[in-house]
Amino acid sequence: MTTPLLPKIRAMIEADGPMPVATYFSLCLADPEHGYYRTRDPLGAAGDFTTAPEISQLFGELVGIFLITTWQAHGSPANTRLIEGGPGRGTMMADILKTIAALAPAMYSGLSVTLMETSPALRARQKETLSAHAGRLSWIEHLAEAPGGFTLFVANELFDALPTRQFVKSGAHFFERVVTLDDNGALAFSLSPARLEPASLPEGWQAAKEGAIFEYAPAREALMAEIAARLIRHGGSALIIDYGHLESGFGDTLQALSNHRFDPPLAHPGEADLTSHVDFAALAAAARAEGAHLHPPMTQGGFLAALGLGARASALGRGKDRETQDEIVAAARRLAGDGPEDMGDLFKALAISAGPVTLTPFDRAD
Repeated sequence: MTTPLLPKIRAMIEADGPMPVATYFSLCLADPEHGYYRTRDPLGAAGDFTTAPEISQLFGELVGIFLITTWQAHGSPANTRLIEGGPGRGTMMADILKTIAALAPAMYSGLSVTLMETSPALRARQKETLSAHAGRLSWIEHLAEAPGGFTLFVANELFDALPTRQFVKSGAHFFERVVTLDDNGALAFSLSPARLEPASLPEGWQAAKEGAIFEYAPAREALMAEIAARLIRHGGSALIIDYGHLESGFGDTLQALSNHRFDPPLAHPGEADLTSHVDFAALAAAARAEGAHLHPPMTQGGFLAALGLGARASALGRGKDRETQDEIVAAARRLAGDGPEDMGDLFKALAISAGPVTLTPFDRAD
């Protein structure tokens, strides 16, 4: 199947040779004319995937509670810049702001909200969703554009949408995986002569099997370093939630999603969402290298449960009919459960701060 982006990719490969997976990844999502996020609202039942904030208001409300307690841990500064990276439709931010306004009016009164978003379609949805807070909103494409001041940064499923490179073990080395054209002109994977230096590989890489794939995402590490540097410069904390692993390892996690189903990554460039699992160990190392303080990472399920997911779900369902109560329970289970279709274990939560500060629930005494 030809997509609007495919001829451009084919022409680039014919002109310049095979392209690294990271280049293909970037084009599929962010090409100015035909990139996936530039041309559509991908969320919800009518889209290609559903994020946690779209499953239940419980998610955004509990993130809001975390931000309130974090603000208090930092001494309740009079003015706070709340930055969200990759805000989707604005659903999570709407639930966050509703929670802050209700439970911490002093925090809300000094709050400026900055949304880091590159998609024109999603910006339009965010303006609509957050219209009640219009006076305190601003939009940026890059973090460097955000005004200064004490910062709370939050992102849900942002880093998985940043490009990753892939390297495949062949013999004694890891060679970069590239996208090329087969004899029929179709997109296909191959290897290039470019090798990854051993210093960038996990310990024990020599024992990896032939054909093992290592994913290395410098774009993700660079953004994490930028977030950490901003916190150190202006003060504050950041919360990152995404799906991935807490330890660096090997495996091919590059995947495409279309209409809530997995799609071959090379099948529909620009028409399907392209992601890969986030290496939280690499993010933590990038933040640590900037001098940020790291809090012990948690699973999403543990994070939400510790913030009172069960009690909040019960309160939300109180007085409702049985069908509504069952829906609330099912949503809570999907957010925090450990089943194959649940998010609780697959998704992780990582918090960093400008310096040592106790953040609930990351630093709770066990």
